[in-house]
Amino acid sequence: MSCMLGVVTVFCAPLPLYAKAPKTAATAQPVSDGTSEPAIPYTVTLTPTKHPELDAAISASSQLESLQASHAVGAYALAGRIRSDYDRVNIALESQGYYAGSVQISVKVGTRVVDGKDPSLPDILKALEKNQKVAITISSTLGPRFSLGSIALLAPLEKVAAPAPVAGSQTVKTPVAKAPASKAKTPPEAAPADAAPVTFAQAVAQSQSVTLAPDERKAFNLSSGQPAVAETVLAAQNTLLNQLQEDGYATASVSTPVAYLEPQTQKLDIVFRVQRGPRVVIGPIGMEGLVHTNQSFLRNRLELKEGELYRPSRIEAARQDLVSTGVFASVQVRNAPPIITLPPSRTLMPGILQAMPIEFSFKEAKRRTLSAEVGYSTDLGGRLGASWTHHNLFGNAEQLKLTALVTGLGGSAQQGLGYDVYADFMKPDFLSKGQNLSVRLEGVRQLLYSYHQTAIIARAGLNRHVGKYWNLSGSLMGEQEQIKQFGDTRSYFIVAAPLNATFDNTRLTNPIDPATHGVRASLSITPSESLESGSTFFTLLSAQASTYFDLHHLGISRPGRSVIAVRGIVGSVQGASTYQIPPDQRLYAGGPATVRGFRYQGVGPQYGRTKYAIGGTSMDAGSVEFRQRLPMNLGVAGFVDAGQVGTGSRPGQGTLRVGYGGGVRYFTPIGPIRVDVALPMNRPPQGDKWELYFGLGETF
Repeated sequence: MSCMLGVVTVFCAPLPLYAKAPKTAATAQPVSDGTSEPAIPYTVTLTPTKHPELDAAISASSQLESLQASHAVGAYALAGRIRSDYDRVNIALESQGYYAGSVQISVKVGTRVVDGKDPSLPDILKALEKNQKVAITISSTLGPRFSLGSIALLAPLEKVAAPAPVAGSQTVKTPVAKAPASKAKTPPEAAPADAAPVTFAQAVAQSQSVTLAPDERKAFNLSSGQPAVAETVLAAQNTLLNQLQEDGYATASVSTPVAYLEPQTQKLDIVFRVQRGPRVVIGPIGMEGLVHTNQSFLRNRLELKEGELYRPSRIEAARQDLVSTGVFASVQVRNAPPIITLPPSRTLMPGILQAMPIEFSFKEAKRRTLSAEVGYSTDLGGRLGASWTHHNLFGNAEQLKLTALVTGLGGSAQQGLGYDVYADFMKPDFLSKGQNLSVRLEGVRQLLYSYHQTAIIARAGLNRHVGKYWNLSGSLMGEQEQIKQFGDTRSYFIVAAPLNATFDNTRLTNPIDPATHGVRASLSITPSESLESGSTFFTLLSAQASTYFDLHHLGISRPGRSVIAVRGIVGSVQGASTYQIPPDQRLYAGGPATVRGFRYQGVGPQYGRTKYAIGGTSMDAGSVEFRQRLPMNLGVAGFVDAGQVGTGSRPGQGTLRVGYGGGVRYFTPIGPIRVDVALPMNRPPQGDKWELYFGLGETF
């Protein structure tokens, strides 16, 4: 007999098993079957088979299990649901290789136990007294587990005369159950009935065998003797098709496998119909749907070239790269047949002249957006502002962002209102693909306890992606500022050349999403020259790294639900002492970026026993945080932070301060909303007793 394994995938996906204990449905529901019969409440017990994957498949396949609470029905409809579960659960058994198994369903009505196939069951159910419950038990007899027998990869079946019928052959439902001999019935979707071979031997005799290349055989990864699990067989179909297409066979096809049951040997013979088609390169590349975006910009950025080998992975990578420009709501790509022939000069694959044209279709996003920004912590107070962004200024994905923020709305580290106003311009693919130009002009005023600052800052630099995870940047910066500290007001003009390298393999598309694995690291070197109030040259060195460990790897939680996050920070100023460099260039600690539980700039040397921070020339800090996801988009976190600031250039000096605390999270589509409370373990003189932090996204 034969079966199309594609049918059984509905029932073999691993799902949680909910049927180890009886469940009770609501007792006073209206029926949902369109009749006027009263609803019959019932409980379902699925008897465990001691095979978790099979139990999950049975639970997923049973309508009695899945519909008992949501779709109440009357007597006749419930009897029909019971009858249909025989086939459904049997399909679940067969999807895991138990083709000789059987299903038993018993229905307990009062003290009477009735077989689910009993013809009198509807009348027995209809005679129930009001609100009397029914207990249904589903159990399975597994029998032997079938394994894969012969596996044939054959060319597509041409239309031929119908084969001579095999004695004793019969039509069965798919997938097949027990049968007395090797017989086959191919469903209509596989091939025309008059051309379908009845036995495995006939299928092999009527078609030419297909030989796989080594990489194709490795991708197929199916062999005789494996358990006859539908999910494994169908996965082999998909991986083989993917490999064929990766090898340039754009029109390749691998049919849904046909299975021939051999009850006597407890084997399942499998036939795949494989057709490669021509091997092709990429043909002309079309683009449609562009309104405000220059096609020349996209073609210069495009990672595909006409004439290279057709590979779906390369095409998808190019599509995702175009999405990353940020100017499109969607980017789709498709083959655009018919296949054409290229002249030898236009192919990059010698000997392959046939080409598959492809076409990208674009839907542009809104070019202008307006956003609001709000944040609060007890040390820095509130910040409130808005940003206007043009995402495609000149048609080449240039971005202009104008932002105005009011800062210092209260806060124990603030002495008054401030502002932060800036304009950012970013031009992608500047001079070279993957290299971005960024320019910022900024005006800042902040009245901190450590110092009062009013500054104008200009910066321009290049940012370049290197490999999959690295990002390098360099810029030139000029800053004219006036700073008042401890009653002394001075002006500074600072010229700096920051150089940065970052590494990130967390693979998050949204930087606000919390990481559950991987490493983030950054290294910064900033040579600087202060040209007013005395000339001083100094270099700021800083490094930061964070890593994330999912407790799922220890088998104690589900993926992404329980995560330990660890962060370390170190900084040093070389070439000058504390009082030789401007106050805003010194190192400070305290707050969510370093040590929670201490106000911003509240860790390190203080001016006497006051709230005024002096700053230092070395700093180190570390954090350990446990993050737990909860139901209903909620989460909690607990953390311990520690850090110190010293007056020497070597980190590890100063008074170590430790803070601890916890918070709650509410996960939204744009990222988690975070509320944390932190307390100092060894509070300095004039230090805050506790800190509250509110923001979007995790602290690191």
